[in-house]
Amino acid sequence: MTFDDPYGSDVLSGNWRARGIQQPKTVAAENDLVVELADTGFTGAIVGIENRLVQLEDRFGKVRAFPLGSGYLIDGKPVVLVAPQAAKPKGPVRTASGSLAVKDVPARVARASRIFVEGRHDAELVEKVWGDDLRVEGVVVEYLGGIDDLAGILDETRPGHGKRIGVLVDHLVTGSKESRIADAVARGPHGAHVKIVGHPYIDVWQAVKPERLGMKAWPQIPRNIEWKKGICASLGWPHRDQADIARAWKRILSTVSTYRDLEPAFLGRVEELIDFVSE
Repeated sequence: MTFDDPYGSDVLSGNWRARGIQQPKTVAAENDLVVELADTGFTGAIVGIENRLVQLEDRFGKVRAFPLGSGYLIDGKPVVLVAPQAAKPKGPVRTASGSLAVKDVPARVARASRIFVEGRHDAELVEKVWGDDLRVEGVVVEYLGGIDDLAGILDETRPGHGKRIGVLVDHLVTGSKESRIADAVARGPHGAHVKIVGHPYIDVWQAVKPERLGMKAWPQIPRNIEWKKGICASLGWPHRDQADIARAWKRILSTVSTYRDLEPAFLGRVEELIDFVSE
């Protein structure tokens, strides 16, 4: 004979302590959502999330920050606040340069054609904005450390059919040393396969819009002062040695995320070179 056991074989099995207790609901911490702290009663509207802290503004305009997670109430019911998921972009996805992003396409094998820039900072800026485009096109960017020996470098590189060279030059203005070098190369034996373009700025730092650094314009630096150190001094940044200059550039570069952060005079020249070497 068998009997039904209404209590089961083990009355302590499972999470018996949680039976009958309502589990808090998980809620995304969206802006303007009003929540209450269960322990203090502080109530406020969510105005942002920073470093895993949710910022709540009370009715007096005071903002306080609290960790995401449990301990919150909405309409008297316990909730767990989590960071909202990033919204998926609508429409075509674009690269930092503004071109349409191409999905699931491996980097192209590097072309013989390439782009030369004067320095490391130029190369890093071009990579940050046009890197995706350059990999799809198979275009390599190299920095020269100045263009004083550009003619000799081109003699070694030997540009020709299927091997075009684009050169981006700082401060390419009428009467400058850079303009004289560019003119000589254009008239030389490699002129047909080399394109030299430049921007008017003393240094590529100025290609970044000054508004991104909270300025109306880049400071004017006297000719007898080293330009980058003068810029750092004007902005109140350390400028004693090359390490300080490197940190200053990283600070400037961090303000750039898309082509909108750069001056049109720089944008147009880089686009021109990419078109030239990828034809």
